[in-house]
Amino acid sequence: MTDKKVLFVASEMIPYLPENEVSSLAYENPRMVNDRGGQIRIFMPRFGNINERRHQLHEVIRLSGMNLVINDMDMPLIIKVASIPKERIQVYFIDNEEYFKRKATFSDEDGNLFPDNDERAIFFAKGVVETVKKLNWSPDIIHVHGWMAGMLPLYLKKYYADEPLFAESKIVTSVYNKDFDGTLDKQMIEKVKFDGISEGDVHALESPDYSSILRVAIDNSDAVVVASENIPSDLEEYLKNVDKPVLPYVSIYEFEDAYEKFYETKVLG
Repeated sequence: MTDKKVLFVASEMIPYLPENEVSSLAYENPRMVNDRGGQIRIFMPRFGNINERRHQLHEVIRLSGMNLVINDMDMPLIIKVASIPKERIQVYFIDNEEYFKRKATFSDEDGNLFPDNDERAIFFAKGVVETVKKLNWSPDIIHVHGWMAGMLPLYLKKYYADEPLFAESKIVTSVYNKDFDGTLDKQMIEKVKFDGISEGDVHALESPDYSSILRVAIDNSDAVVVASENIPSDLEEYLKNVDKPVLPYVSIYEFEDAYEKFYETKVLG
């Protein structure tokens, strides 16, 4: 991985959020690339339940300040950054008062999904791309972990299709076990189409459940990693018919060599 540039975009990540399959692998995966000589950038949402003081987040003024249009509304983008102690790894946080101030990640205290999760996912995807453009950093690989990062492949391939910074970038999506029940806002497809993305590219979002979001991510990725031992059966079937490299499940305790080989031989090879 020496000198390869890898952008990691994750819904959640330790040590900033509780440990689970996504947050653990979203930490271990970039740590592995960093240890093996790669250059990394990591992005995640700045959820309100992340303790800014404990983790020493601070705003990056030169990267903040632009507005992103989400469903015809101007939403200010704030960028914060923190360093993971001992690892020499920086993490960038995408923030916005309206979307990420509440003290929870994806659902309220009763377990109900937040009604604006669809807009939060779109804002996160656009925020990552716009910030990487400001950094003028052209990644060889972009690896997506977690469903809230699932709009990134679509927006890179369609909305930012003419952006030269990502012309050579290969997108990898990790597919995890089902992370939520029910659907996001039924108007999600209209909000994506508002950005000039055609209905044919997002027809799966007519019913924006977990599998639909992952199908759209898979369709717009160059390679796929099965990151959970068990994934939804419909996604398992879907992956049997995709014409792109798929890495079968490897446990977090022995993933390092498998992921590195997959990057080098299947994604970049």
